Amino acid sequence: MGGVPRVSWLSGKCLVNQSLGGRKRVAVIGGGITGLTAAHRLMELDPALDIVLVEAGSRLGGVLDTVCRDDFLIERSADNFITNVPWAIDFCRQIGFADRLVPTTSERRQAMVVHRGRLERVPPGFMLMTPSRIWPLMTTPILSPWGKLRLLGERFIPRRTDGLDESLGSFARRRFGRETFERIVQPLVGGIYTADPEKLSLRATLPRFVEMERRWGSLIRAARHERTNGDAEESGARYGLFVAPREGMTSLVQAIAARLPKNSVRLNAPVEKVARLPNGGWRLHLARQEAGGKVLDCDGVLDCDGVIVAVGAPQATGMLESLDHRLAADLSRIPYAGTSIVTLAYRREDVGHALDGFGFVVPAVEKRRILAGSFSSVKFSGRAPADRVLVRVFVGGACQSELAELDDEQLERLAVEELRSLLNTRGAPLFSDIARWPHSMPQYHLGHCQLVAQIEAKAAEWSAFELAGNAYHGVGIPNCIDSGQTAAERVYAAISSRVAR
Repeated sequence: MGGVPRVSWLSGKCLVNQSLGGRKRVAVIGGGITGLTAAHRLMELDPALDIVLVEAGSRLGGVLDTVCRDDFLIERSADNFITNVPWAIDFCRQIGFADRLVPTTSERRQAMVVHRGRLERVPPGFMLMTPSRIWPLMTTPILSPWGKLRLLGERFIPRRTDGLDESLGSFARRRFGRETFERIVQPLVGGIYTADPEKLSLRATLPRFVEMERRWGSLIRAARHERTNGDAEESGARYGLFVAPREGMTSLVQAIAARLPKNSVRLNAPVEKVARLPNGGWRLHLARQEAGGKVLDCDGVLDCDGVIVAVGAPQATGMLESLDHRLAADLSRIPYAGTSIVTLAYRREDVGHALDGFGFVVPAVEKRRILAGSFSSVKFSGRAPADRVLVRVFVGGACQSELAELDDEQLERLAVEELRSLLNTRGAPLFSDIARWPHSMPQYHLGHCQLVAQIEAKAAEWSAFELAGNAYHGVGIPNCIDSGQTAAERVYAAISSRVAR
């Protein structure tokens, strides 16, 4: 289709005034981990491509954000990723970043759960919904005698065969009973998805358990067959499979950005609208960003041969409405929840609890004001000085959204009071850090798989156009990396086939 004009970014204006000389351009919208890995994959596929990554904000990384303060390393969002799926760890190896990853500390790989105002250890071998050891279940104070009997009876519950989508709450109660669901399963899963378990689609979030029931007829039976020695001692999650960048998540973001072509990133460049050009290409309409009356970047247009929309569904909805109102309407049906993270630093002598685990989760039936607490200084080395403690407290989620919206002073007071009750902390924290992530977590409600299939079918009607991100097939960092890379490969294939014709 010939050369596409290059955009000149000068004096706050976008001017279409220079030919690319036959080079193809792909625009990536969104500078989070998905957009970054999409841009990186495009560069790998064809170093001659003109790649432009446009990010509405003033920095890259999306929700990934690391802060260093007074010898503390604070993660303001995700602080690790799992390695039993290949996409993140393989990517880190590929870019030479693997040697900068550290595992969780080998001791205290267990989770705790609040039970009647106290922290109790999740029974060893209990991973989300897979109890692989019987004796710890029989001795745990978390469940009543009746609750334990009902849990053990899971082996005799018939498997479901209708193939219909089922909520996490329905599945867990059906297999294990109400008490195990409320006291163990709900808080463990809630700590991951910050969702309403009565709406959360098991097939979309944890399909492994659907398959375990189908294959073995019992999750207890399946867990005992699949158990490893490490799993038998850990509780809550398979902590031995998690790693984190030694210098924090932002160091991974920086490592990817440093590999991208020079001048390929445009910050402070929000996209208002994505439009189709008569020649089959794409046009991004960019908004004017201002701060204190000063134009930060540009307003204008960016023309390209292919486009990857790697932003949240609400943002994608707005920019695609005029292109395809049916696609935008479906995207708007993906609900979101938000959370606030309050990080508190203490002197070790001011924390009465032994901190003999990686953190704790809070069942909804406890009616407390927080979702979970993570002991950052226990979980990974190098997060705090030896005589200090760093704790992250999670507030809000789908079921307590109003709490996440409290002002900073109220949020800090809430977190301090909850830790005083649960960890026996004394005095004021050394400092606090508050990160707010409103409407940042997509909620995979019942029917999510069908909705995503419908969205992707509509998106496929547009050539050299892809959606990517955590709204579709997984919220974790590995899923986002896979989504970005897959989108890049599809867009590149589309523009390559167009050239071939």
